[in-house]
Amino acid sequence: MKTVNLGFLGCGNIGGGVWHLLNEMHDEILARDGLDLRVKKALVLSIPLARTDVPAEILTESAEDVLTDPDIAIVCEFMGGSHPAADFMRRALENGKTVVTANKMALALNWHSLQAAADKSGAGLYYEASVGGVIPIIRALTVSLEADRIDQVMGIVNGTTNYILTRMAREGSDYAEVLADAQKLGLAEPNPEADVEGMDAAYKLSIMSSIAFHTRVTVDCVYREGITGVTAEDIACGREMGYTLKLLAIGKRRGDTIEARVHPTFLPADHPLSRVDGSLNAIFVHGAYCQDMMLQGRGAGDKPTASAICGDIVCAALNERPQRASLRYTEQPDPALTLTDDWTCRFFIRVSAKDAPGVLAAVASRFGQEGISIATMLQKGAGVSGRARLIFITHEASEHAMRRALAALDPDIAAVESVIRVEGE
Repeated sequence: MKTVNLGFLGCGNIGGGVWHLLNEMHDEILARDGLDLRVKKALVLSIPLARTDVPAEILTESAEDVLTDPDIAIVCEFMGGSHPAADFMRRALENGKTVVTANKMALALNWHSLQAAADKSGAGLYYEASVGGVIPIIRALTVSLEADRIDQVMGIVNGTTNYILTRMAREGSDYAEVLADAQKLGLAEPNPEADVEGMDAAYKLSIMSSIAFHTRVTVDCVYREGITGVTAEDIACGREMGYTLKLLAIGKRRGDTIEARVHPTFLPADHPLSRVDGSLNAIFVHGAYCQDMMLQGRGAGDKPTASAICGDIVCAALNERPQRASLRYTEQPDPALTLTDDWTCRFFIRVSAKDAPGVLAAVASRFGQEGISIATMLQKGAGVSGRARLIFITHEASEHAMRRALAALDPDIAAVESVIRVEGE
């Protein structure tokens, strides 16, 4: 039997979930793995105000009780945010303590310094729950697919936005209305900016694509658009043309060129990711040898996150040699690589067009000057404004060419109302 003492940094919903799971599974983990896992100290802001079932004698208001206690071997960070969480994790690693975290922001922004501290002391840094909640994508990329050459990761990694887009599609509701309902249900934060503007997904894509492509892909290299501009009309038009809208985190590598982007994306209705609804997460991977595969599960919540964290705790306790992804933990991307913002994909374009002869030809001509061809077109009749809705799906085109083409359109003839990228074909 091996006794392993744990220290918690923070003890809110996630910390509480980990506490309950460790207690519930204690005897089974002991019988199966020979591990006696015990929480020795848990940091809280205020012991009298702490909302937790953790016994009072374990609680502390001093981080030093966790960071410097020689009996604590594994520190579990549940504070959230970049600082002071990253500073505390770095100190724990410098003191030779293995760190387990679900904190995608702290990891994505401080990965280089955290891993440097871990390497210097020989401690481990585990973060399965930082991307996709209970979905074991980190271990799949780090271990199971280590010998493959992954060229694409594409996923729904934010449950809040997936819930909102699912409701909008099913009910034809507007974004603001569904967001308000999601906030009432506790599925969206009072300030939902990190979710709906794609920041949460960008942190996760930074981590996931770095591991998949074996090189550091920093957050500032991730192109980002949120869902606040998405309308029920966009979703309805896309569905009429055979597409489903999702907020996707997309990473691709072609040779020495990498693209990383988060934005609303239309997928063919029969694509596996199109069927992932509500608050579920899913990640689609393509590799030279594994080909297509997809992992799906709960991406948030105290129980799913606790499951992933406790899995990391057991893995760390069993392995004297810490597991780590095979990449260079540099502060900036490898200068030998190109992080491009000129990717190639198909596009959904919705314009408000003057209802007159020659308008369609003028738009097609402008696209043609940039080498963009139209694959499908849908026209909605003129309304009271006297203008018609034209919806185009293009063939594959470069991002820069599309921006030039749209900027050159005369808004009196065809005013651009929506641009959504199309993937999965």
